Amino acid sequence: MKVLLVDDTAFNRTLPRVLLQRYGCSVAECDNGADALLMASSGEFDCVLLDIMMPSMSGTEVCQRLRSDPTLSGLRIIAYTAHALPAEIQEIMAAGFDDILVKPIDIKTLLAKVGIDPD
Repeated sequence: MKVLLVDDTAFNRTLPRVLLQRYGCSVAECDNGADALLMASSGEFDCVLLDIMMPSMSGTEVCQRLRSDPTLSGLRIIAYTAHALPAEIQEIMAAGFDDILVKPIDIKTLLAKVGIDPD
């Protein structure tokens, strides 16, 4: 599985990258919405873990733009965020995300959200 990990804070990319690689995923990283759009539009990724709060372009905007591209209809997009209040979750899901991974993460939840069976 090929995963694009997008977060403007390098530290926040470390744990999911290490865990996903441990379970055989190929992981590419970027730190902003513009690069995320460019990389995800290549069609080579199965899943995008996308931070919501980034400067210049939010993860919500990136998700909406990716969803508007019919060639990416099979791309799984997971919000990767600390925003977990019910109203925030509702707004995030309304933007077109497939799921939400709330920071801080744990390995079982990460793998389940991405679609990896750890056994």
